[in-house]
Amino acid sequence: MTVKLGKVIQVDVRKAWPNEAAHFTPWLASPDGLELLQDALGMDLEVEATEQFIGPFRADILAKRTDTPDEHWVLIENQLEKTDHRHLGQLLTYAAGLKAATIVWVAQDFAEEHRAALDWLNDITSEDYQFFGLQIELWQIGASDPAPMLNVLAEPNEWTREVKQSAEGGVSDLKQQQMNYWQGLRTRLLEKKSKVRPQKAHPQSWTTFAIGRADTWLGACVQSQKKYIWAEFCFRGPAGKVWYDELFAQKDAIEAEFGAPLSWERLDGKKQSRIAIYLEGVDPTNEADWPRQHEWLIQQLEKMRPIFQPRALALSDGNSMPETDSHELTDET
Repeated sequence: MTVKLGKVIQVDVRKAWPNEAAHFTPWLASPDGLELLQDALGMDLEVEATEQFIGPFRADILAKRTDTPDEHWVLIENQLEKTDHRHLGQLLTYAAGLKAATIVWVAQDFAEEHRAALDWLNDITSEDYQFFGLQIELWQIGASDPAPMLNVLAEPNEWTREVKQSAEGGVSDLKQQQMNYWQGLRTRLLEKKSKVRPQKAHPQSWTTFAIGRADTWLGACVQSQKKYIWAEFCFRGPAGKVWYDELFAQKDAIEAEFGAPLSWERLDGKKQSRIAIYLEGVDPTNEADWPRQHEWLIQQLEKMRPIFQPRALALSDGNSMPETDSHELTDET
């Protein structure tokens, strides 16, 4: 029997979004648009504002990453037409005004010179900055509803950056081993199709996992000198350690759900607090033992996620703690 197949046809984006500011920007900032954007960028986002004023200009979408413990702004500029020099200039102006770390240009079509400009910016900047070019398309099969698609045309080349950093003496043997450690954990999480969503591996003594609210995250950390590893639910702020006190009031219930005592660390004098579990007597530099360590970390993280994710979303509002430029953990190992 011959299966009847439909024909895929491309649809003018203006059919779904006649006006960029009135239709496309609100859709891209909506849960459906944001999900598509997150999948394309490989990061978790929380929209902070749309049509954000920066001096006399307005940026389309301002978002914050929720899968990193550091404050990381994401600026998104939309263009339902072919890219032009004016929008490239706006992107750089807005990014400077907002101190954005990730800059995303969404357009219907990219001029080759603008795509090359984004590649050049990714090549000359540090890993603290990222430039993306995303092409928006609409596709339809027969009389079906048109489906949006975001094609990544320009993005940071992480491999090139790592090689460049290594050639400049920026990645020590220890840092390389740390990156391999987290890459192994990431691979295992992906193989298991875990709900704990891994980020890209970096050469540092910790890695983080988003749980849906800014300034809160799950983390996995290593301490090579003192021979232990740990999993944590970590958060920074609000002022006065209000969030810590709210959670500590639920200590008995949380530990009963987790099935074991946890280490409650208010960390007075620092902007972040943590609730953690430790595995002592293990050597993170012993690669032969990594599978066992990774399995232990995954087990703890998968137990923590359903316990702390809903509680993170239910935490009260509060004033943020003073900002710092670095993670509170000592990156030594």
